[in-house]
Amino acid sequence: MKQVSEFVKERRKEVSLTQQEFAERAGVALTVVRKIEQGKTNLNMEKVNLILKMFGHVLAPVNCKELSK
Repeated sequence: MKQVSEFVKERRKEVSLTQQEFAERAGVALTVVRKIEQGKTNLNMEKVNLILKMFGHVLAPVNCKELSK
């Protein structure tokens, strides 16, 4: 499974945006994009979802029991 950091970085580059340009379009601070792409673990879920929504995705809680079925 691809890490969120890899996914965001790859997709951002596919649309030819700098981190700054991407942050502005997503409505977040540049530091948020940098932290996500660096794989930092202490991130605000709302901010991560603002970034992911740019690509039609969101993070949400998943029941572990459902994954094992």
